[in-house]
Amino acid sequence: MNSEIIQVLVLAAIALFLVLRLRSVLGTRSGFEKPDGAPTAGPARPVPGKSATYDVLEGGDADIAAHAEPGSVAADALRAMKAVEPGFNVSEFIGGARQAYEMIVTGFEQGDISGISRLLSPEVLGGFEDAIAQRKAAGLSVEANFVGVRSARLVAAAFDTRTSQAELTLELVGELFVVVRNDAGEVVEGDPNQPRQQTDLFTFERTLGQSDPNWVLVATGE
Repeated sequence: MNSEIIQVLVLAAIALFLVLRLRSVLGTRSGFEKPDGAPTAGPARPVPGKSATYDVLEGGDADIAAHAEPGSVAADALRAMKAVEPGFNVSEFIGGARQAYEMIVTGFEQGDISGISRLLSPEVLGGFEDAIAQRKAAGLSVEANFVGVRSARLVAAAFDTRTSQAELTLELVGELFVVVRNDAGEVVEGDPNQPRQQTDLFTFERTLGQSDPNWVLVATGE
């Protein structure tokens, strides 16, 4: 086996390793073909001119009940959050998280996170920067086009009453076109003609009762 063949095999192994490394930073991916005529899910938007309302049914908060099982740890945490910050609304938070998710995933895949750094904790930002640097060092480039968020649901909530620190974890499912190419322009992952479905667990954190309304991404998983 001559040296050129060995070099090609080594480069292919490095590319495969980096593709797997990127999958560990953002969640699981699988091919997905949208049925003809199926609508693309978009971010929830507030209705202009209407303020947030909180319907109470049988002594409970309908906003909480829509996203957490009554009597669950998550429901209790959400209720404690609203006690500290009455204007907090779970549905509105999820709507904002959908928009943030699209920005974060697109920025990471395209290798430009300068516009989303304020949404990331130092640890998450560092992990993204490391993965992007490794990708560039291997001569890999990514073409990404986000189609939409197919679903977003609350899977966990926690609240520290001493510090007023709130944590909310969402399962987010996105649909996007992603193609990874090597420095020769060859496709090593993805299909330019078929979108894929990607599932991520994003944990957002914020200290309630403060003037800063921004939630920060502190952990990712799958």
